[in-house]
Amino acid sequence: MFSYHLNKKAFWVATAATLLLIALVFAGSRKLQNFDAALIAYLFGTVFATFGIVYRYTVWLQRPPTWLYFKRTWQILFSGRFLPYAWLFVRKSVRNIGFQYFIQPRGNKRWWGHFLMASGCLLAFAVTIPLTLGWIHFTMNPATSIHPESTNLYEAHVFGFRLFEFKLGSVMAFLIFNVLSISSWLVIIGVGLFMYRRFTNGGLIATQSFGGDWLPLVLLAAIAVTGLGLTYDYVFLKGITYEFMAVTHAVTVIIFLVWIPFGKFFHIIQRPAQIGVYLYQAEGRRKGMAKCLHTGKEYTPQQHVDDLKVLTQELGIDFNIDGKRSHLDYSPEGKRSLIAQAHLKARQESGRYFG
Repeated sequence: MFSYHLNKKAFWVATAATLLLIALVFAGSRKLQNFDAALIAYLFGTVFATFGIVYRYTVWLQRPPTWLYFKRTWQILFSGRFLPYAWLFVRKSVRNIGFQYFIQPRGNKRWWGHFLMASGCLLAFAVTIPLTLGWIHFTMNPATSIHPESTNLYEAHVFGFRLFEFKLGSVMAFLIFNVLSISSWLVIIGVGLFMYRRFTNGGLIATQSFGGDWLPLVLLAAIAVTGLGLTYDYVFLKGITYEFMAVTHAVTVIIFLVWIPFGKFFHIIQRPAQIGVYLYQAEGRRKGMAKCLHTGKEYTPQQHVDDLKVLTQELGIDFNIDGKRSHLDYSPEGKRSLIAQAHLKARQESGRYFG
């Protein structure tokens, strides 16, 4: 029998976040005046994903190790060394979130796949979410609407305020109207690289699963291909297959949104937390390193050791040896050496070194 337990704190936090999002939709679209009714299905998917993501993230934060890192990150960032740590935060975010360099040591092909797929997804999110929520919309410049023989200008509005205008047929117009097609090609190429790797790498073939490894790739590919199908229909088919392409694209996107809190895609939400680890490590090195009681060598920041002692006690794990020392005061090298010495001593006392 499976038992399901509702985390009340996470439920109320997720409910508050969802209600806030709905309020922002209402306010950002000027009381739904600028909301596109054709995107209503995407809006429901986004609202559901928001609740699920915030709920699971809140549950994840309640784990003692996660909460410790989360708490320390903000304490360090807003300490007396805000500027250098803010710069480190921005630099690591651009490097590891923007350019996905954390994956580069595992191979260039793997990095290219990650980079292209992540860039396409982030670019698509940056465009589709504000559009879906009614925060961004485009209108024809009133002057060119009255005098169509003049230069056609479009205006971009954010939260109902006119931000800028651009000329139809310009490079800016091409990029704005085709940004989702560009992101789709980035995703398709990235997914293709990963699929090729999963078809040819013996280790992956032996360990991969459909739900954990193939389904996310297939779903991303389906979203990108059906998205390109909408553009293809508009440009070459004059809208003949629009209804079919629109429905299939909407279904794949909504499945993706609903699945984010429950599947492998949730690591996209968790990844930014890794930046806090860099701050934690930098602050630990600044405060001083711990020395192994056995080898006398530095092995980790003292702050890390102190936090682990508090954390393990909170979890009911006792690493104390004699009230003054702890197993956490020894480095991995020191522990291995102590174990080897204990084995040697036991064999010496038994008089048998072998067998």
